[in-house]
Amino acid sequence: MTTVAGLPGVLAPVPYPDGPAAPPRLGPAAEFRSALADRELELPLPGDGDTVSRWAALARFGRRDLSLARLVEGHTDAVAILAEAGRAPQPHRLYGVWASRAGGGAHLAGGAGGLRLRGTVRFCSGTHLLDRALVVAGADDGTTRTVDLDLGDVHVERCAGRWRAPGMAAGDSDDVVLHDVPVPPDTVVGGPDAYTDRPGFWWGGAGVAAVWLGGAAALCDEVAAALGPDAEDPHRLAGLGTAVVAVSAADALLASTARAIDGDPGSSHRRAVQVARSAVERAGRTVLDEAPAVSGVSALAGSARFGVRLADLQIYLRQHHGGRDLADIGRALLERGGR
Repeated sequence: MTTVAGLPGVLAPVPYPDGPAAPPRLGPAAEFRSALADRELELPLPGDGDTVSRWAALARFGRRDLSLARLVEGHTDAVAILAEAGRAPQPHRLYGVWASRAGGGAHLAGGAGGLRLRGTVRFCSGTHLLDRALVVAGADDGTTRTVDLDLGDVHVERCAGRWRAPGMAAGDSDDVVLHDVPVPPDTVVGGPDAYTDRPGFWWGGAGVAAVWLGGAAALCDEVAAALGPDAEDPHRLAGLGTAVVAVSAADALLASTARAIDGDPGSSHRRAVQVARSAVERAGRTVLDEAPAVSGVSALAGSARFGVRLADLQIYLRQHHGGRDLADIGRALLERGGR
C-alpha cells in the first residue's frame, strides 16, 4: 500500500538501514533553485488523482531538510492555488504563499490611483529567495484577496534579521513591508475570500503535515543511526519503536486522507484533514520527546545535524492550530450525536 513517509509495509527489520538522509549539498537556498531547474517541484496537483504521490514527495523533502521542504511546500502550494483559479505560474520563477495576519498583515486598498498593497507581512518563508509570492491581503469590505506579487517591485521592502530562532533559520523567513505596491487588476487571483473558500485550502494544510511527517521520520533516522544495528538496550529500543509506531500510524492516516480526497475532489474533506494534521503533529511531538532520550548525550553532542533537526521540527510544528483544531473535531462528533 502506498503511503506518504514510506514507513508502513516498507520498514525493514533494521529500521532505516540507509541511515539519515543526506542534507542539501549546496544549502537549502541553492537546492531550492536547483530543484526548480531540475523540475523536481512539478508535483501532481492535489485532488487530481495522485495526491499520495504529491504528499510523499513533500515528505521526502522534509526527511531531507525541513527548511528546504518549507520552501518547496510554499512553491508547490502556490502553483496549486493558481491552478485552482485556472492560471499557470510564470515560468522559471520561485513562488511562495504569504498569508500571515500576525501584526496586521497585508491590506489591499482601492482608490483613484488603482489598487495598492500596504502593510507588514510576517514570517515570509523565502523572503530574499523568491521571485513572486501569493500574498493574502485584507480588503476594505472585510474579505480577503489573493495577489500574485512580483517581489522585484521597488515598493516591496524585504527586511532582514527579524527571525532570530535557530530552528528553521535556513528557511529565510523574515518580515516584508509593502509600501503602497501598485496592483494590476489581472494579478488579483480569484474573488473575495478565494484563498480560504476553495477545497484546496484544506488539502494544502495536509501537504504541510506531510512535510512535518518527513521531519519526524528524519529524527527516527538519526536515532537509528545513533543506536546502530547491534543495539541491545531494551529501553532505548522501545523508545525508538514508540517513535516509529507514532510516525507510521500518522503516515497511514495521511495516505488514506489523500485517497479520500482523490475519490471525492468536490469536497474539502476538512474534518479528515484536521484529524490527519493533528495526528501528524502528535506523532511529531512523540518523536521530539523520544529522540533525545533514546539517543543520549553522546549522539546529541556529536551531531550538529541532529540538533538542527530537533530545533527545526520543534518550531515548524507550532504552525499547527493545536487545540483549536481538536475542539473543532470534538464539536463535530457531538453534532453528529456521538456517531
